[in-house]
Amino acid sequence: MTTTRPSQRRRPRTLIGLSAAIAALLVGCVAAPAAAAHRVPAPAFTAHVTTVSQTNLGRSWHRGCPVNPRGLRLIRMNHWGFDGRIHTGELVVGKQAVRPLMYVFGRAFAAHFPIRRMRPMAKYGGSDTAAMNADNTSAFNCRAVTGDPTRRSQHSFGNAVDINTRENPYVDRYGRVYPASGAAYLDRRRKAKGMIRTGDVITTAMHAVGWKWGGRWWAPDYQHFSANGR
Repeated sequence: MTTTRPSQRRRPRTLIGLSAAIAALLVGCVAAPAAAAHRVPAPAFTAHVTTVSQTNLGRSWHRGCPVNPRGLRLIRMNHWGFDGRIHTGELVVGKQAVRPLMYVFGRAFAAHFPIRRMRPMAKYGGSDTAAMNADNTSAFNCRAVTGDPTRRSQHSFGNAVDINTRENPYVDRYGRVYPASGAAYLDRRRKAKGMIRTGDVITTAMHAVGWKWGGRWWAPDYQHFSANGR
């Protein structure tokens, strides 16, 4: 006896599933350009250079200083802060230091290296101690070397800069630490915001422009960089 097997029916394609696939493809094609159109550009380093006024200098300059105010410049630039936001800082420098320091701080900005604050020394009455206690980054200040009144500081010429003074303390030849709150950061193995280390963006950029780091001295000055190594 011959048995006839019923023919198998083909399952119809699900229109809903097909429509969903097409919709997903269309959404993907439309969403990619939309996302690109709304992409926020990375913030850029900006700097503006002007001559200095008496307000910019205050007590940081006086008669007998080795550089005339006409030989100084004010750089107003943006920088990353310890709060992860962009701030505007001001740095008074010798006019010969404008180009190298703009390069250095431009590289620091690109690397998101944080700076606590950047104010001219006039804000601190020309007091290096007050500026260091405030963790201020500064350059020109006509004064003697802190801890050694017999020598003139390179800051008097506007060709030296101190960066994040608390996180990068200075040890004078008598072993005193400036600022005192920076003693905890003498252990350079410590990881903290704003610390300067060999091979980081700050030391690398400074080396590129020919500036020397006081962090390599026998009595280290981790905050200090100068054009002539003093």
